Amino acid sequence: MSDELQRELAVVRRQIDSLDGELLALLNRRAKLAQQVGEIKARHGEAAFSYRPEREAQVLQRIQETNPGPLANETVTWFFREVMSACLSLEQPLAIAFLGPLGTFSESAATKHFGHAARLMPQFSIDDVFREVEALHADYAVVPIENSTEGAIGRTLDLLLTTPLKICGEVVLRIHQHLLSNEASLGEIRKVYSHAQSLAQCHEWLNRSLAQAQRIPVGSNAQAAQLAAGESGAAAIAGQAAADRYGLPPLASNIEDEPNNTTRFVVLGRHDAGASGRDKTSLVMSAANQTGALSGLLAPFSDAGVSMTRLESRPARHTLWEYVFFVDLEGHRDDPPVARALAELGRRAPYLKLLGSYPMAAY
Repeated sequence: MSDELQRELAVVRRQIDSLDGELLALLNRRAKLAQQVGEIKARHGEAAFSYRPEREAQVLQRIQETNPGPLANETVTWFFREVMSACLSLEQPLAIAFLGPLGTFSESAATKHFGHAARLMPQFSIDDVFREVEALHADYAVVPIENSTEGAIGRTLDLLLTTPLKICGEVVLRIHQHLLSNEASLGEIRKVYSHAQSLAQCHEWLNRSLAQAQRIPVGSNAQAAQLAAGESGAAAIAGQAAADRYGLPPLASNIEDEPNNTTRFVVLGRHDAGASGRDKTSLVMSAANQTGALSGLLAPFSDAGVSMTRLESRPARHTLWEYVFFVDLEGHRDDPPVARALAELGRRAPYLKLLGSYPMAAY
């Protein structure tokens, strides 16, 4: 390396070192201001470091809108979410229940939304995830609600019918499936473990590449990785988090049949979220068993100019051959057009439950 090159690099590196010092000072100033917010709340009888989904969403949206680059919005969103997570945990980390074990896509979704400072609480089933928050053992839950390839997560929808919890956020996670194994080649794979949904998401790839291998559904992709790690001739379909946690190298990457395979998760808490300016409202309703009943229930949305982004039917659990309908709307329940539509819907629907209004996912 020439002397001139060393001198030029030294100048730039001194600038980087100086900026690092400024960044450190600014981060700690921000943390002290967050502590002041907690102290003010405590004086007024509120939880000192309570999580405010709408406030966090507004911060991230502002950061994305003002980001001049060259860092991508995804990168700066991740950075600021981690900063907010660390500030929130100064008093006590949030306890987040999710479908475990560690290494699942649900863990990735929980970390994406709450940052690495949160205390993660993996659960054996989606029922247990709901129960942990309902029983005050966890602050929030993160549960899958729909996949772009395989559709709705039925158990989550069923539990939303009866839970007192509210949807206060959502997470959208791009799903990349990998074939993980200690074997050196595809020819050595005799069985493939994975969750049933992941096996379905990689069905065509498996038909082409591992047609003779036995496909064995298990409770989670992380469990599949655990099994494959200890068994010769075995592989698991799972994400990068499972590969890292269980030390299984990818034998093939991005093997999902649908290149845009995405799972949407919802965040559940014991409180509503305020309006952030870019929100969704979710509800579930029933329709009378008569001609035109459903169209009559949808009319208030179009009359009020409210956009409906999702309509999902589900068998009612209490009556044979009757259905309930899960609906997502653009806007917050307190927005005047949404409020008008909901008021009219309340007069028409035999059953109506608002599941929550919450900020749209920060991608």
